[in-house]
Order: sequence, then structure tokens, then C-alpha cells
Amino acid sequence: MNEVNRPPRVGGWTRFVTARPRLSLLVALVITALAVLAGSGVADRLGSGGWEDPDAESTYATKALEREFPASQPNLLLLVDAGDASVDDPAVAAEAQRLVSRLTGEKGVVGVGSYWQADPSAAPALRAEDGHEALIAARITGEEKQMGETLDRIAPEFRGAHGPVEVSVGGPVAVRHEMQTTIQEDLLRAEVIALPVTLVLLVMVFGSAVAALLPLGIGIVAILGTNAVLRGLTEFTDVSVFAMNLTTALGLGLAVDYALFIVRRFREELTGGAEPLAAVGTTLRTAGRTVLFSALTVAVSLAAMLLFPQYFLRSFAYAGIAVVLLAAAAALILLPAALVLLGHRVNALDLRKLLRRGRAKESDGAAAATEGKGWARTANLVMRRAPFFALGTTAVLILLGLPFLGVKFGTADDRQLPSSAESHVVQQHIRDGFPGSPGGGLEVLAEGRATQAQYADYKQRIGALPEVLRVDGPLVKGESAYFTVLPKGEAVDDPAQGLVGDLRATEAPFDTKVTGAAAVLVDSKDAIAERLPLAAAFIAIVTLLLVFLLTGSVLIPIQAVVLNALSLTAMFGAVVWVFQDGHLSGLLGFTSPGSIETTLPVLMFCVAFGLSMDYGVFLLSRIKEEYDTTGDHEEAVRHGLQRTGGLITAAAVILAVVMVAIGTSRVTNTKMLGLGIALAVLMDAMIVRSLLVPAVMRLTGRATWWAPGPLRRLHDRFGLSESDGAPEQAEAEERDKVAVPG
Repeated sequence: MNEVNRPPRVGGWTRFVTARPRLSLLVALVITALAVLAGSGVADRLGSGGWEDPDAESTYATKALEREFPASQPNLLLLVDAGDASVDDPAVAAEAQRLVSRLTGEKGVVGVGSYWQADPSAAPALRAEDGHEALIAARITGEEKQMGETLDRIAPEFRGAHGPVEVSVGGPVAVRHEMQTTIQEDLLRAEVIALPVTLVLLVMVFGSAVAALLPLGIGIVAILGTNAVLRGLTEFTDVSVFAMNLTTALGLGLAVDYALFIVRRFREELTGGAEPLAAVGTTLRTAGRTVLFSALTVAVSLAAMLLFPQYFLRSFAYAGIAVVLLAAAAALILLPAALVLLGHRVNALDLRKLLRRGRAKESDGAAAATEGKGWARTANLVMRRAPFFALGTTAVLILLGLPFLGVKFGTADDRQLPSSAESHVVQQHIRDGFPGSPGGGLEVLAEGRATQAQYADYKQRIGALPEVLRVDGPLVKGESAYFTVLPKGEAVDDPAQGLVGDLRATEAPFDTKVTGAAAVLVDSKDAIAERLPLAAAFIAIVTLLLVFLLTGSVLIPIQAVVLNALSLTAMFGAVVWVFQDGHLSGLLGFTSPGSIETTLPVLMFCVAFGLSMDYGVFLLSRIKEEYDTTGDHEEAVRHGLQRTGGLITAAAVILAVVMVAIGTSRVTNTKMLGLGIALAVLMDAMIVRSLLVPAVMRLTGRATWWAPGPLRRLHDRFGLSESDGAPEQAEAEERDKVAVPG
């Protein structure tokens, strides 16, 4: 049977998704509309914390103190500025007492105290050293949403001028609330920036306005669907507001990746003379398998964050897995239906053809022959000098990662916010002008029956510890008491963290638990260190298995894991050099806290590693397809880079644009995440995929594809490939077609 008369090969999945394409798209439209309704208001239900280990000693002590001694855990601070007068001035003191009385009467506010009514031992910490500022402290009760509502209600009443004083609102609850509001505003601005820029870039990549709209539609469906998923999850667990940034970034980025890959292959099949239905069938058997495989590898990397106890990290896993799977599902279900309906009209408004008008028309065969010639030349150059490129790029990547050796871990605080944010200004005044770092002390919870003499003896012993500036307390209630320990230095620096261990090691005739900023940091670092080997092993083992199923090789999965990890060095080095050490802080508009929040490197590794695997799968699948067809290792590498180099680079640039838009956030952690991932994606696409992978595969030669007999049989039975399983005649014809020199 000749090729003209052979019926198109259409698999079961193709028949399923294209049987009633209009109905499929209508159902998708209805489901998307329902997702919009289900996900409405999701941001208001998300938290802005989640960095602590819920099972840690510090978390237990914090909750116990909140329950038994609410005044010991103030989360609202009113900074009272007397201007040129002293806070001890009678008029200032009288106005401050009126403010305290008003705050005490507010619903949802407990434990109100101030400099003007504090006991002599605690009063100095609530008064600025210059005598012109002092603090009123209180605790807003309830869940995070309730606290935000209470703050919104009372803050306008206290903020601003009150007689002889000026009042500013700060404290942890104000920081969290302002951070949540800022993130929502920044996310809206990022979407306004990213969507039109992404559309323009897609038009440039495809040359067709119609084709360019398809990836954008897939991304919007994935983002709206994930918002609905997150809204549902908030009914059962805490979810961080930061996760919405990842939803937008991955929703757009991966939708573009997957749609680029599928639409590109569909257009190739149309150019080769296939009818739209047959072209969709071939596309799903080839590029569709790769997209599914890629989505699994990204989801695996993100799923590793579920192994950590902090709900900040778990939230990114929820959002990331949902958006990846939804983007892949939309690309494999909705996109084929749209392509069948569009057919050759997918090339409508083809700008390239408009630009070529008046020139001699190129034949399709000539266009196919010249496509990707630059990438083919790059592959040839790299493989001719493989040792140079392998060693050179590896050395550069390691060099760029060296600053990470000096990383210092810290906690997220008010310095995440812009320098003009009110809660940041309040806390900065406290850091600069108040003694003993108010709010940065350690609390020791004592549980069990004890005498005053025992309390006094314990207080004396912990007061003698080297890094202790002062010990206040105890405040006793029944069989519980607490001490406040002020460290000599910063709240979470190395000596303060060491002091946590010293306090926990100090013997007492009652049970003691230590909390405070430094204790939370110590416990968070311990929790991450405990789970990190398990998470790394999970990512490595599952990635090795998936890449083996794709390639049937033992060596390629190992190469993929090692080279992917190497591609992230520049990101980690830049994070420390820029955000910890403060280089470019003026240009990028942030305040460096001098440390990196403990969970951020874990988050950035999981996201960036998954995206690197995404591009790695795209490249390896085309190399494997060509190797299966020709058996020529070097030709397969050259052909794979030729056919996917431009595609991967375009996808990386578009994803980097989305991440940079996220990186315009005024919240430092979000800025770090966006800009860091953007750098990692570009380094992976332009350095690792373009130079390092071809060089390493040239050095390993045909041994690249080796596998022992049992594993080979396993792959033959369960493995996946981008090869569409066409008959031998079609494979021979394809060999003749792709062997055109170029």
C-alpha cells in the first residue's frame, strides 16, 4: 500500500480527545468557569508564615505561652514617637496611657502592656536609648485571617498623630499582613507584565498569532484550575500565600513548554503532508509522550517538598504538582481538540509568510533542510572539542557557585518588605534605637511544680551563660512559668543560636522548653537537615528510573542527575552574592538581612531541578528517537540539538521572562525566587543543554546507550519513547528524510 492510500494511524487516546472536539472545548470552558468561582478569594485564605517545624520544641513552647501567657508573645507593637520631647514627659505619658486604655478595650486584643506601665526590669527594653520613642505591646488573638481582620479594623484608629505623639503600627502580625497584601498586589502586576510579553515572544517563536494564543490559553486554564485546588486545600490544611507566585510562574512557563513542543510537532507533520487528524495522532504518540514524561519528572521534584514538615514548603508542592499536572492535562486533552478544529488554520496570520512576500517562495523541503542549521553547527563544534567544552563549562559553573560556600541561614522577617513599609520602618527603629533587641529574645517555658528558690537558682544559672545579656522573670501561673532571656548580639546570629543549645542543656528541677526567633531557626534547620537526604534520594532515585524508562540507558540517567545538579550552581552562588551579601540591593530595590531564609534553597532546588529535567527530557527524547532510527550516536546528538535547541532556548527565555516578572516583587523572598529560577533556567538551556550535554555524550560515545540484559528487557517491556512506532517502511523513509545534510 502506498503512502497516499495508507489510512492515518490514529491511536485510542487520539480518538478519545478528538472525537468531539467542540464538545471537549465547551466542557473545558465550563470547568474553567467553575474553577474561577471555586478559586475566588483564595488569596484571602492563605497564610504568610509556615517556616517553622510544627513538631519542634519551639513550636510547642510558643503555643503554650500563647495559651497561658498571652502577654509574653506580643504580635502587635505601637511605636510611640514623642518627637523632640521625652517619652517621660507628663503630656506624652498621659496620651500613651489613653492609647493603652483604648487598645485594651478592643475586641480580639489581649495582653496589652507598655513602657509607661512596665515593671522596672522590663521597662528599659521598651524605651529607645535616645528617650524619644517607646513601645506599646499587645497580642491579637485568633487564626491568621481573624488577626488580619482585627488589624485592619484597629490600625487606622491608632496610626498617625495623637496629641503630642505620632504612632506607627508594627509587630509580627503587621509584618505578615503587610507581606500578604504586598504579595497579592505584586502578583497582579507580574501577571499584567508577563502575559503580554509572553504573547509577543510566542508570536515571534511561532510566527503565527493563532498558534501563539494556544500556549497562553493552556497556561490560563492551568493557573485558574490550581487556584481552585488551593482553595479546596485550605479547608484541610494551611497553605502559604507565596505558593500563588509559583502557580503563576509554572502555569505559564510549563504550559508554554508543553504547547510549544506539541504545536511545533503538529506543524511539522502538517508541513510533511499529513492531514490534521493524522498529524494530531503522530504528535500525541511522539511529543505527547514526551510532555507526559516531562510533567512526571517535574512533579517528582516538586513532590519531594512534601517530605518536609514546614507548611511553607508543602504549599509549594501542592501548588506545583497541581499546576504541572493540569498544564500537561490541558496540553494533552484540550490542545489536540483545538488543533483538529484549526487544522491548517493554525498557521493563520503567519507573520513570516507576510515578511517573505515578494521573495522567491522557498520549498517546504528546503525550509526543513535549513531549519536549525546554527544548532547543528554548534553541536558539531562542541563534539569536535568535547574535552574543552566539558571541562570549561564545568569549571565555570563551579566557579559561579562558590559564593554559596559562605551561606548563612536566617529567618524571614520584616526586611522581606520594602524599606518604606510601615511595619518594616517600625522594626528598623527598634533594631537601631532600642536596647537588647526587643522581640528578639528567647523565652524559656518552665512546666512543673517549683518553689521560688528553685526558680531563682535556675535564673541565676542561665543568667551566667556567656551570651546572655539579661534574664527577666519568672512570671508564674499555676505550675507554669516563663523566663525571657535577651542575648547580647542579634536575635538570630550564631551566638544566639548557640545560646539556644546552652539553654536546652541547662539542667532544671522542672521541664523546660525554649522558643524565640533563634530557637525557631535552630529547629527549622534541624528539621531540614534531617529530611534533606531523604528528599534528595527520592528525587534522584525516581529521576533515574524515569530517565531509564525513557532512554533504556544506565549512563544517561546518571548524567542527567549530575548535570542537572551542576546547572543549579550559578543560581545558588548568585543568591548568596546578591541577596545575602547585598550586592545589587540598590539596583534591585531590597534590604539584605545578611542571611538566606532556611527553606528557600530547598524550594529553589526542587523547582529548578524539575525545570532542568523538563528541558533535559525534551532534548533526550529527540536524541533517543534519532538513535533508534539511525543507530548513529553522534548524528543522534547533533540531530537532537538541531531539532530542539531553538525550542528549548525559546521556552527557557519565555519562562525566564515570567520568572523575572515574579522577581519584580517588593517582597525579598519572592524576588529571590523569581530571579534565581530565571537565572537557573537560562544557564541550563544555554550552557548545560547546548554545550555540556553534547560534550559529555560525545565523550561517553556508544557506551552512553549500554544497559545490562535484564534492564534492557525491562525497558523493552515498560519503557517509553518519542518514537511513534511507525512501520519499518515509514522509518526508512524518515531516515532518508532526516539524513539531508545541513
